[in-house]
Amino acid sequence: MNTRMVSALAAGFVGMIALATTTGAAELKPYDKASFQAAQQKNQPIVVDVWASWCPTCKAQEPIIKNLASSPDFSELTIFRVDFDTQKDVVRTFGAQSQSTLIAFKGKTETSRSVGDTSAQKIEALFRSTVKN
Repeated sequence: MNTRMVSALAAGFVGMIALATTTGAAELKPYDKASFQAAQQKNQPIVVDVWASWCPTCKAQEPIIKNLASSPDFSELTIFRVDFDTQKDVVRTFGAQSQSTLIAFKGKTETSRSVGDTSAQKIEALFRSTVKN
């Protein structure tokens, strides 16, 4: 890859980050314990996405999750992605039995959980459970 191509890719990536920040999108990030605990302490809405790259159900959930994450309704939401194959200790901590598990929290309180769901309406309801009072 030449320098010009790398610069163009970097500029595009920075632009995508700026767009996500300015449009009030949810934050999507890899799971790390410290960030998850900090979000819980602040009583923030959280979704944990237990995911695997080889999982067809996870691939079906991904565009639904990204679409919901872009909604202003979920601008305060943080979505933590847990890799089912490489973060087995975290998977066990959350009591997830399989990939394609979504777990919703409002702070430290679990509000909803689904496994293998690819219904946009049901995933949206799970997301909404994080922002209810």
